Amino acid sequence: MAAEILVVDDERDIRSLISMTLEDEGYLTKQAAGAAEARSLLLIQPPKLAILDIWMRDSDMDGLELLEWSKSIYPDLPILMISGHGTIETAVQAIRNGAYDFIEKPFKEERLLMMVERAIESARLFQENTELKSRVSDDLTPELIGSSAVMKGVRQSIVKIAPTLSRVLVSGPSGSGKELAARCIHSKSERKDERFVVANCARLASERVDAELFGLESLQSHRRVVGLFEQAHKGTLYFDEICDLPLVTQGKIVRAVNEQRFCRVGGNTEVVVDVRVISASSRDLAAEIKAGRLREDLYYRLGVVPLTIPAVSQRREDIPFLAKHFASRIAKRLGILPIKLSDEVLETMRSYDWPGNVRQIHNVIETMLILAPNDRNQPIDQSLLPTEIHNIERLASSEEMDRLMSLPLRAAREEFERAYLS
Repeated sequence: MAAEILVVDDERDIRSLISMTLEDEGYLTKQAAGAAEARSLLLIQPPKLAILDIWMRDSDMDGLELLEWSKSIYPDLPILMISGHGTIETAVQAIRNGAYDFIEKPFKEERLLMMVERAIESARLFQENTELKSRVSDDLTPELIGSSAVMKGVRQSIVKIAPTLSRVLVSGPSGSGKELAARCIHSKSERKDERFVVANCARLASERVDAELFGLESLQSHRRVVGLFEQAHKGTLYFDEICDLPLVTQGKIVRAVNEQRFCRVGGNTEVVVDVRVISASSRDLAAEIKAGRLREDLYYRLGVVPLTIPAVSQRREDIPFLAKHFASRIAKRLGILPIKLSDEVLETMRSYDWPGNVRQIHNVIETMLILAPNDRNQPIDQSLLPTEIHNIERLASSEEMDRLMSLPLRAAREEFERAYLS
């Protein structure tokens, strides 16, 4: 997507020259003749970069004041300052106040374009670094593990869904990997270089949920807080457990998702965003609608494309792959040697239902890694597995044997052969 740049200068010829130079290089531009017009444009939608003139006639703020105001709302917005009457003191003050750099008029096109490119790239790298630090290391790497038919189907669906702009509703039991699937969709879309913002609906404080989603604005102090919708502009906003949102907030989200515009709490200026929404729930959504905990209109707005993530018990053949994957990744994260999982351990894990799904497998493997003997050359035995997995294995074996014994010989033999070959 082409980056959008706001050009603020009181001289029309300068504004036009800068805008045409940038547009020739593929950028999108907006122009403002003064601080008031610039503030209006910034409040509606933040650009990728702002270029501000320091001295502006007939403006209620000069460029330095507008710089300070802009940074109070969008701290990460890169800003270039320009002036034909600049001094070293002015340049130093601008950079101290948060400007990326200072350019004196008249300037060459090559220098302007170089500074624009550097400023945008620097902001992108800073955002990417911040995003990476906020993730839980390798655990959130967008990679779905498994070679079962059902997981191949999920991956094929993601490949088809990702390039579209459609809203997606991911369903599946708790711990099955719904957020991971959402990250895969984002990473395979045109928005992959933009932010993936998570709204954990269960953890949003009920008294502040609107402010956290839509932002906060104080008309008296001119202070603004950017909400999750604005943070996800041009990227993806992921609602985890959408049913946990208050019904009043659900109604506001219906309009925000459909029209891609809203007002901050306490404000009266409409903010325009471009956000792809992916939602997830581990509940029976039809039952939630019937019980009045989920708005039906929100369900239809969010569920344009449904995607179901299966429970681990529905893809038992993937359990060995998941176990080995986590054994390698977690060992790397903890800085210890990985463990070797014996065939006996893997078969025992396959026989367990894993009510906590992939998350439970992850936790069990991490516990085994920590408790395993220092000698990692030999495969570990079943003694490191939790007791409930042993008990379930014995109970399942006993019940399965009783069921097979009740069948005619031919039927029992055929079922055993099918299970053995599988």
